[in-house]
Order: sequence, then C-alpha cells, then structure tokens
Amino acid sequence: MQSDRAGRSLRAGLGAVVLALALAGGAWAQDDKMTPIAVPAQPNAIVLDTGPLPGATSPESWHRQYNSVFARNVTVATLTPFLPDPAKATGAAVIVAPGGGFRTLSMENEGWDVARALADKGVAAFVLKYRLNPTPADMPGFERSMAEMFSATANRPRPDPQVAIAGLAPQIADSRAAFALVRGRAAEWRIDPGRVGMVGFSAGAMLTLATTLAGDDAKPAFIGLIYGPLTAVTPPADAPPMFVALAADDPFFAHSGIGLIDSWRAAKRPVEFHLYEQGGHGFGMYPKTTTSTDWFDAYVRWLGMHGLLKPKS
Repeated sequence: MQSDRAGRSLRAGLGAVVLALALAGGAWAQDDKMTPIAVPAQPNAIVLDTGPLPGATSPESWHRQYNSVFARNVTVATLTPFLPDPAKATGAAVIVAPGGGFRTLSMENEGWDVARALADKGVAAFVLKYRLNPTPADMPGFERSMAEMFSATANRPRPDPQVAIAGLAPQIADSRAAFALVRGRAAEWRIDPGRVGMVGFSAGAMLTLATTLAGDDAKPAFIGLIYGPLTAVTPPADAPPMFVALAADDPFFAHSGIGLIDSWRAAKRPVEFHLYEQGGHGFGMYPKTTTSTDWFDAYVRWLGMHGLLKPKS
C-alpha cells in the first residue's frame, strides 16, 4: 500500500511537471487559450480490451491549444493504426504514446503527426490513446485544477520511474493490450511481430519505459524516449535498443543527470542519446528554429541503423 501511494504521488508530480510545460510552451503562447471542441470522429480507432477506467465519472472531452488538439478524461483506451503503403512497408511497427502528464494527451503533435511521418517511412504506427487521471468536466474547472497543481511543482522531487510504476497500472495495461493487438493482427497488417517497438513523449516516454520494465509480455523490440525523465533504473537483461532525445534547456528533465543512459550502458545494452542545445519541453513535431526539430530525422536514421527501414531478410 505504501508503495502504491508513493507511485501515485510521483505520478502526480510527473503530471504537474510535464503538463505545466506542455500546456505553456512559450513558442505558441499566442495560441495558449484552451478552446473546447467536439470529440473528433476516430473511425479507425480500435477499442482495447482493458475496460473503462474504474471510478471515472466525466466523459472524454477534447480541446484545441497551440494550433493542436488534446484529449482528456479518457476512460476507454483505443489504438489507431496508421499503415504504410504496402509497396514500401518494412514490416516494422511502432506504438506511439503521446504525453500530457497523465491528465491530457497531445493527440496531434505527439500522436497522429508522428504516426503519419512513420508510415511515410514504411513503418506501421499505432497511436495509443491510454486512460488518464480524471479532471473536472468543465473547462474552467480544469483550468483551475491545473493552476492549483502548477503552484506546487517548483520544488517537487524528481520521479523514480521504477517506484512510480505502481501508480501506472491502468496505463501499463493499456500498453500491454496494444502490443497484444498489434501482434495478434500482424499478418493482416503485414507486420513482423518480432519488430514491434514503442516511442513516447514526456509522460508517454515514462509509459514507454514502464512498459519495458514492468510490461510483462509486452516486451518492446526497441524504444524511443522523447523528453522524458532520465532517472537511473535497473534494465532487464534483454533490454531493447533505446533512443533518447532531450533538450539541454528542458527545465524539468535536463538537470538531473543522465542516469538512465548510464543504466543502459552499464548493462551493455544499445543506447543512443541526443542532447540538443535548445528546444525546451514538448517540442514534438512542432516546427522550430532549434536543432531539436531534427530529432525525428535522427530517430529514423537510428531505425535504419537497426535494420528497421527495410523488410527483414
């Protein structure tokens, strides 16, 4: 029980840290007003078998901010496929986990846009809309809850991913279900079930790492962590190749060392780490003048280096 409480506390801390900056990106301050929108049609979304979030009462809702769209109060997890042209399909696949502090999901900038770009490279991509911590149903109430949370984040300790796993049970279940679904329909989607990886952003990066450490049967074949925490962990013996990207001016995750990178290296597992001079937090697929915008090209080259941009011989 104590471990579970610690996990929830750390998860809340991470949520405050991640969402504070994700929803306050200075480059898009002129578009920072959260405007409610209708829940968009998602005809290709496949409902996962993890059921509704226990105790949730508010319906799923969406809003627009920074010329992008966000979901919150997600109570039922889904997976949306973005399949490549069969003529250039490589057989590799990536489950994409958007960020948002486990209170919202950056569905466009860190989800759909990433998936479309991967599909264009011949990699099947699947956007995971995982279940979230409940927030007030009305927008003013949501904004107030965020303001209250922000006010307590200045001196919050850095989260330990391995401890916080205890508080991520619903999200890890969603991730495991996503892997099971993709592998179960691998023949239909022309995917090699042994080459299914995961990439996550901010809170989604933490979920990606948690899936690797405690996801049991999920076992991602390769992982990408984009501006997530770099706390040291104990990798599994068969830890997958890992790609990490972070900006040196990220005010939350760039000043606590690179223990995660050292953990992978000490375990003699493959890891590539890009520390960009500038970029802040939450840059995702937004076009910026900083070199952090090049993370996706670097990630694709890394996929190619591991033989994931061509069919397996």
